[in-house]
Amino acid sequence: MDYQLVGKTALITGGATGIGKAIAQRFIMEGARVVISGLHEKEVAEALAELGDHAQGMVADLTEEGAAERLVALAIEAGPIDFLINNVGIFEVRDFFETDDAQWFHYFNVNVMSGVRMTRLVMKSMLDRGQGSIVFISSESAVKPQPWMVHYGAMKTCLLGVSRALAELTKGTAVRVNSILPGPTSTDAVKRYHREIAEQKGVSTQQVVQDYFDDTEPTSLIRRMIEPDEVASSVLHLAASPALNGMAMRMEGGTIRSII
Repeated sequence: MDYQLVGKTALITGGATGIGKAIAQRFIMEGARVVISGLHEKEVAEALAELGDHAQGMVADLTEEGAAERLVALAIEAGPIDFLINNVGIFEVRDFFETDDAQWFHYFNVNVMSGVRMTRLVMKSMLDRGQGSIVFISSESAVKPQPWMVHYGAMKTCLLGVSRALAELTKGTAVRVNSILPGPTSTDAVKRYHREIAEQKGVSTQQVVQDYFDDTEPTSLIRRMIEPDEVASSVLHLAASPALNGMAMRMEGGTIRSII
């Protein structure tokens, strides 16, 4: 399918690794220019080398003052931002009773406020032009919260509310705001977590994944980890399809037992 993205600009936060990098690759394949951010210079440099001439990027901690503004300034050097993918986020398994207020505020700052800041900087220009697309990367945890990371589910649920409310501001324009709910995805961070569990239990990582779908995600219909590129394909479709607005797209392999 031709999404007609040649000459368009996509700004992807957290685009140096994982799902974010896969999204950047998809946009480039469709002819777009991408601008990415990452936390570490080495990761950003390696990602840019892999993505090629149609990519620019910078090291940016979007919780720091001025970082979002600098990233947007880089992105608009060659013209307006057509797509904003709010991908930055952190997940961590933590005991609810051992997670203090400071940690909660940190998770909120990264997982929610980074997208709020970026959207506040980008969306007004989109509305003035009458076109543009924003996607928030949420999670299945937004509607299927897990007790071992209460903070993460709460933040991802918040993103659904933010995204839908912002979509209401687009009425009568070609600007769109959507969110997507990926399920368990085989990113480097998740693979590392599985290796740690495997070492602790003295089993293979394959057994860890199988046990996960037997014990933790028994409702999964695909019964496997989702690949970052699969998420990226859905994000691209959601971002570039003109009739999709104000929606939360499930992309979790059927783990959520719901008709809609």
